[in-house]
Amino acid sequence: MSDEIWLDETEQQAWRSYLHMQRMLTVRLAARMQDFGLSAADYEILVNLSEAPNGCMSPGELTEETQWEKSRLSHHVSRMERRGLVRREPPRAGRYPDVWLTPAGLDAVRSAAPAHAADVRALVLDVLGPERLARFAEDCRSITAALDENGTPHRP
Repeated sequence: MSDEIWLDETEQQAWRSYLHMQRMLTVRLAARMQDFGLSAADYEILVNLSEAPNGCMSPGELTEETQWEKSRLSHHVSRMERRGLVRREPPRAGRYPDVWLTPAGLDAVRSAAPAHAADVRALVLDVLGPERLARFAEDCRSITAALDENGTPHRP
């Protein structure tokens, strides 16, 4: 046990503050999506598709963007497909059907996006202000780079 590295009090407080903030922000943003009949997961898929060329992505591309497990993505896309937000079509490449944004999906993301942007502005951007926001973005890029360097996490 003496070889284990524990967080000191300052580190522990910072880490727990981050976790608490992340949970609260996730819950608040997800609740807003419900006003538009969407889950946070729906919105994440719709945003990715709306930003993709022709509103289409392969399951592999969506998995990479969302960092979801393949089975989670497949099940969620199936639910969205039943609701008419996306459709699957034969792949451009690969063996799994591509995921396409439907007109209903585009309408949904266009309806929800202004409220989402307003919430992000009020809850994060305006709170930080320009200088702290620049530092926050830099810190996020540094953490992301460290995660990329360390590769894929071990999954049991």
